[in-house]
Amino acid sequence: MKEKIYVITTGGTIEKIYDEESGTLANRGSVLDEMLRRLRLPYSEIQSYDLLCKDSLQMTDRDRQMILFAVENLLENKRPIVILHGTDTMEQSAQYLYDHLQEPPAPIVFTGAMTPFGFEKSDALQNFTEALLACQLLAPGIYISMHNHVHPMPGVYKNREKGTFAAQRPA
Repeated sequence: MKEKIYVITTGGTIEKIYDEESGTLANRGSVLDEMLRRLRLPYSEIQSYDLLCKDSLQMTDRDRQMILFAVENLLENKRPIVILHGTDTMEQSAQYLYDHLQEPPAPIVFTGAMTPFGFEKSDALQNFTEALLACQLLAPGIYISMHNHVHPMPGVYKNREKGTFAAQRPA
């Protein structure tokens, strides 16, 4: 029997591509299908929802409200959810869900990347794969999964010096 997992894409570095015309990185659409093609998932059924296509620095509370609405609708099925999100404001979006969801019936796992999926030495596929596994093992709640570590909300922040996430901001 396959485990159904919902994946919501919102953009961020994990989904950025190189724009040859402008010479910049941009969010132009989801790279989720390409990531899924590289994985062997015989025990998982992935159902994806392309919700936003934004750099997380451009995200607003209205965008977070859209994420919340999508998550609330999917949680009716009591199945795990992975959210691909930009790392710059991932903690704010995870906190927003934490503040607005009372006892979610399934794990909700945010993940992203410091380097875009299509780049050499990207952490995107690793982080996505780990989030897929984590969402099947964790108790219901809201988490950030990055670089072989899972942090439960609240109290998670982006450690910009180390380029990853950590629990409890230093005093």
